[in-house]
Amino acid sequence: MAQLTERAQTIPTDLADARKGGINLKFVIGGLALVLIVAALMVQATMTTGAYYMTVDEINRAGASLVGERVRVSGSVVDGSEDWTPREVTLRFKIAGEDGAQLPIVFYGPRPDNFQRAASAIVEGQLLPDGSFQAESLLLKCPSRYEEEPEEIFVQAQQ
Repeated sequence: MAQLTERAQTIPTDLADARKGGINLKFVIGGLALVLIVAALMVQATMTTGAYYMTVDEINRAGASLVGERVRVSGSVVDGSEDWTPREVTLRFKIAGEDGAQLPIVFYGPRPDNFQRAASAIVEGQLLPDGSFQAESLLLKCPSRYEEEPEEIFVQAQQ
């Protein structure tokens, strides 16, 4: 039995020297690859979701240079400009800037219930070559009956 314990406790010298080696190259390469993938995903997400925030007046001044760019626009909803087509699930309306310039908006999605009460809107999407704006998201600010702060409603476009 004594011989068995002596043999089990001794570690071969070549195995002991190999374990002292240090950092495993596979783990270093794997870690660097993981960091690069995460960085690439962060850059890609920032590029696809980022949008300029502009007013109607700034959009009109920039003109055709913004066609196809992702933009977020804020303006007050023009009374009587609503055109709701339930069959196509399309809402068309206009928002106005401080100087009175108007921007036609096209939103493919459900019409918010409180659209008639909307005081202002923030739309995110793309400016089209014809000068209209195709909204992918719509945020309405409506005056509340009980509070001074406006009520906000957010709606996404249908894909």
